[in-house]
Amino acid sequence: MQRLSLLTENQALLKSCMAGNRASQAALYNAYAAKMMGTCMWYAKNKEEAEEILQDGFIQVFRFARQFSGKGSLEGWIRKIMVNAALQKFRKKNRLAIVGPLVNAIQIPDSPDIFARLASKDLLKLVQDLPPACRIAFTLHVLEGMKHREIARLLNISEGTSKSNLSDARYLLQKALMIPKKAVTR
Repeated sequence: MQRLSLLTENQALLKSCMAGNRASQAALYNAYAAKMMGTCMWYAKNKEEAEEILQDGFIQVFRFARQFSGKGSLEGWIRKIMVNAALQKFRKKNRLAIVGPLVNAIQIPDSPDIFARLASKDLLKLVQDLPPACRIAFTLHVLEGMKHREIARLLNISEGTSKSNLSDARYLLQKALMIPKKAVTR
């Protein structure tokens, strides 16, 4: 019953946003901006870039509000727009240059000791410090759960490039974490 009420409220809020009601747009922004900023931070190099992505994303949300069908969650729909806004930003800047292969597929071990010592903000910083192509491939694969075929299609690169960028990201994260070579598995 509560889900139906929330869905109805979201649709009414979106309808009001489509009509250009600034108060409704502000309400929608305030309801989702903090969560979406978290999403944007994973794709951005820094907070300022994440804020730009967030603003671009909400412009798209308001522009395409009519396309929300009500199937699925509004939050999920907005999140997808934020990811697309981040990818558009990288395409515009032509920053998705192929990073040359650094190593073969390296896996960072699932060691509770390593990850227990890392705060989420530390992990976010490590990911933000990755080269753009590595950061995008890592984020899409690890956080979004996309397959290399999907990433390749989305970024207009080959599957091999997607795999290479992910491998490079893992290598760079391993190096940043200073994981000993013998702890690395293939």
